[in-house]
Amino acid sequence: MFNWQQKIFLIIIDLILIPSGILLAFIVRFFEEENGFFLMLKWMAGIELIKIIFLVLSCIIVFYIFGLYGKVWRYAGVAEVVLIFNAVTLCFIIFSIPVFISGGKFYPRSITIISWLFCLSLVGGIRMLLKWVSLRQKKSSNLSRNILVVGTGDEGEAYVRELLRQKDIQYWPVGFVDEDNRKKNVKIHGVPVLGVIDDIPQFVSKYNVKQVIIALPFISGQLINRILAIGKQIGVHISIIPSVSEILDGRVTLTQSREVRIEDLLGREPVKFDNPDIADFIKGERILVTGAGGSIGRELCRQILNFKPEFLALLGHGENSIHETWLELNRKSSGVEMTQIIADIQNRGKISRIFEKYKFTVVFHAAAHKHVPLMEANPDEAISNNILGTRNLIDAASKYKVKSFVMVSTDKAVIPTSIMGGTKKVAELIVRAYANDSKTKFIIVRFGNVLGSRGSVVQTFQHQIRLGGPVTVTHPDMTRYFMTAPEAVLLILQSASMGKGGEIFLLDMGRPLNILTLAKNLIELSGYEPDKDIPVVFSGLRPGEKLSERLYDDEEELIKTSNPKILLVKAKPVNREIIIKDIEYIEKLSNEMLYPDLLKKLKDIVPTLLQEYDK
Repeated sequence: MFNWQQKIFLIIIDLILIPSGILLAFIVRFFEEENGFFLMLKWMAGIELIKIIFLVLSCIIVFYIFGLYGKVWRYAGVAEVVLIFNAVTLCFIIFSIPVFISGGKFYPRSITIISWLFCLSLVGGIRMLLKWVSLRQKKSSNLSRNILVVGTGDEGEAYVRELLRQKDIQYWPVGFVDEDNRKKNVKIHGVPVLGVIDDIPQFVSKYNVKQVIIALPFISGQLINRILAIGKQIGVHISIIPSVSEILDGRVTLTQSREVRIEDLLGREPVKFDNPDIADFIKGERILVTGAGGSIGRELCRQILNFKPEFLALLGHGENSIHETWLELNRKSSGVEMTQIIADIQNRGKISRIFEKYKFTVVFHAAAHKHVPLMEANPDEAISNNILGTRNLIDAASKYKVKSFVMVSTDKAVIPTSIMGGTKKVAELIVRAYANDSKTKFIIVRFGNVLGSRGSVVQTFQHQIRLGGPVTVTHPDMTRYFMTAPEAVLLILQSASMGKGGEIFLLDMGRPLNILTLAKNLIELSGYEPDKDIPVVFSGLRPGEKLSERLYDDEEELIKTSNPKILLVKAKPVNREIIIKDIEYIEKLSNEMLYPDLLKKLKDIVPTLLQEYDK
């Protein structure tokens, strides 16, 4: 029904319903009295027709002012019910004032209250009937598929509400299931809570359910695995609603469910962050992101754009990854000026010229060589990029008076045994050394592995699964800390907004994940059974690898911050002069390609590196 047609229809209906409500009130009031019919006629005859017309027209005007004729009632919810209540109540308060003042001279005072109840029921009922008819039409559509929603909280309610608001509905929610059995038989937007999660097979069969949607804000990996096992057993598709970050970025809408992904199995509570603080830190700034083509760099750029910087520069060594990032972000830059910079951070002169040209005020340094075995085979490149490249950026930031410099570090820098971890440890020392004597606020943010990043263990496992196996795990007891790129970046931005200079912020990643369990979960998510369809084999530790990582060493102290997901690491002071001399010597050895001496110097700075580097 078109909007103007609906308005005329509802006005005509209200012109009928309001007098009908008053008539019903008289009938109820005098029904049981002796000669009640004649008494009713007597009282009604005493009311001038003009007063009834006045009441009806007054109600129409009040309803119009309250917007009761401008609503699309198939979307009605609690707010619209409250609106109807307020509008009808105001009408009868206005009309009843003379009656109560006169002591019931015009008609019995009880008539006003009974009329109000009937009119409220009739006016509200006709609108709820419109919603019901609309939903019945959708439900009867042959195009919709029956779905079952897991979760009766805010997320489940919002998902069903948005689903029912769609004009051409593709999915029909036949019911909810929840872990709390006490919610059984409750209705949410007319959709019943059928029972508990373990009853899913029963409801799938009974209601011909084609898909089960997980709509929970925080769900453990164990519970997701349980639901996936049920789905696999009965042959029904399991999906999950998008994350908050995906919705905020505009990549998806709430009703676009997706496949269950490996990051959903982390079972971590959603990251809470302080938007105003981050906005104050980013808005209007000229920002550089190094390593912008990588997983963390690209996600940093995505989220930085949400806070309206003046300028955003995407810097990286690989032209394809930088251009891909730029193409993605340019569509939603919303007036933010952006540029692509292809440069090697090892090129000190070029880095200095870039800083001079663009006058950055905030720098996020996410560029690094991060692959442990690969850097074991190419230690000189790891040292040049992770140590000297970081020094070049820090020098330029100090020289051109950048306000804040944030370096993304790793848990592999804690008691490092690998070249990659050792170089990141030295990079941390450089940042801390400069923080002691600079107007620039130098900040370090340390966290673990990023799920799904390029070259990560997840990508390796997925590639092996596509090839039919085997999936290779180095050791059955190996564990690692994991985060998704969106939650890592949210905490980087929050840490940056909190930093005063010289801090190491540590992101809380929950419990470490067993790599063997991760491999088996990925196999199951791909629709296979571990060790039956896809074999899992153990390859042994590779050079530089550890069974487990630590987030801080024995000489560091953890301090709580205002954000429970962010901890402050208190470390021993760094001697700036010694660090600068060490880096200058490393640069000399690197330029002269004296690699054995270079590795020896690195081990002098970081004694925990494996002994084989002495060779």
